[in-house]
Amino acid sequence: MKRLALLATGFALVLAALQPPTANDRASAAVSASIFSDTRGHWAEPTINEMVSRGILEGYADGTFRPEEPVKVDQFVKMLILSYSDLHPNGSRSWDADFVGSLSLENQAILKQDYRYFTFKPSTSGYWAKEFISIASDLHFLNKDRYVDFQADMTRENVAEVIYYTLQETEFLEDSSFGQKMAQSYGDITSATDREQRFIAEALVKGIMEGYPNGFFGVGQKVTRAQALILLERLTDKSKRKTVKVSPDKLERIVPTEGGGTKIIIFPDKRMWDAYESLLVAAGLRGTNQDLFGTTLRLYKDQAEKDSVRGGTAGASVSSAINEEASIWLDPQYNTYGVTMRLREGSLARNMEVVEQFANGLFGYNAIAFKQLFSEVCAKVEKGESIIQTHAVIGTDSISILIDSKQKQVIFSIAAKSS
Repeated sequence: MKRLALLATGFALVLAALQPPTANDRASAAVSASIFSDTRGHWAEPTINEMVSRGILEGYADGTFRPEEPVKVDQFVKMLILSYSDLHPNGSRSWDADFVGSLSLENQAILKQDYRYFTFKPSTSGYWAKEFISIASDLHFLNKDRYVDFQADMTRENVAEVIYYTLQETEFLEDSSFGQKMAQSYGDITSATDREQRFIAEALVKGIMEGYPNGFFGVGQKVTRAQALILLERLTDKSKRKTVKVSPDKLERIVPTEGGGTKIIIFPDKRMWDAYESLLVAAGLRGTNQDLFGTTLRLYKDQAEKDSVRGGTAGASVSSAINEEASIWLDPQYNTYGVTMRLREGSLARNMEVVEQFANGLFGYNAIAFKQLFSEVCAKVEKGESIIQTHAVIGTDSISILIDSKQKQVIFSIAAKSS
């Protein structure tokens, strides 16, 4: 019996060895073993193998990859576009669903209408990269009119510019003051133009680009093929990005964003920092019928409304769009605070405790005056009565009241009085 078991095991192993490798097996093999003669031991070898297995960039006929060769502008643009696509077992490609979902409705329409038959392959007539460049330009990832020669070598500031505009269309831009502070720490940053510094700052604060150990960013230096793959991997995969440290002592904070991301905020003063802390506490008063993304606390009637708002409706008009019933927000850029209330049935009662909690933290002993003003205005709007008072002063703050009687919406905008 023992010999029969051994024979059966051996037979099973032989059969397994004869089975053709799956797509996952082939991809794993490509990543684990170097597929080019000149990338063994290279610092970017794993990423090179991974990105090549996805068809983002190819090697040369002589079996080399030439990782230290400069990447050309047209090559980089092609790699950028392919990085946002999925490669299927039959060799065809399609746009990555998460990528499409990150785009504006306008850009989604461009892909569906203008590039419905795009094959993700080089053009067979005319300039090989023209379709890749046109798509990147139409999606506002770059301005093709700014390039004189698409066969030129890509510099680090060129790459930073493309990263900046791609992030603007697919994610969001970070606090510019934080990024500028990071950029200014590099000794050669002043050799870049103000415009280029803005691009570099964003690429740094996102954890996509970084400087060199010698304290320089490398302004004017060419980007290699290996470096390009690393940067595109970080751009398209947030888990690969470098961790950027913040300092609470300098009022810097990492806050959550929709989709599971994060964003760095620099608060203008300690008061707004503390107001954010109040938002965190106030959010808990509504259980799961709320979310706090960025510096805005959104409050929902129930889970159904929350799902509707966060799910959204593609192509919905502004007038028919579904909105949360209330929100409390901070605007660090303009150092203002606000409360928006949509007076639907029961919304005031459901959210009054949250508003009071926020007011207590923001106004201190003047909170009672704000709560009284808030209650009176909301009660009148709810009844359809006209509002004469649209401005008030409470302590050192100026309160502007914006009313949409048709929608029964009230916005209280709060800012420090100008001296």
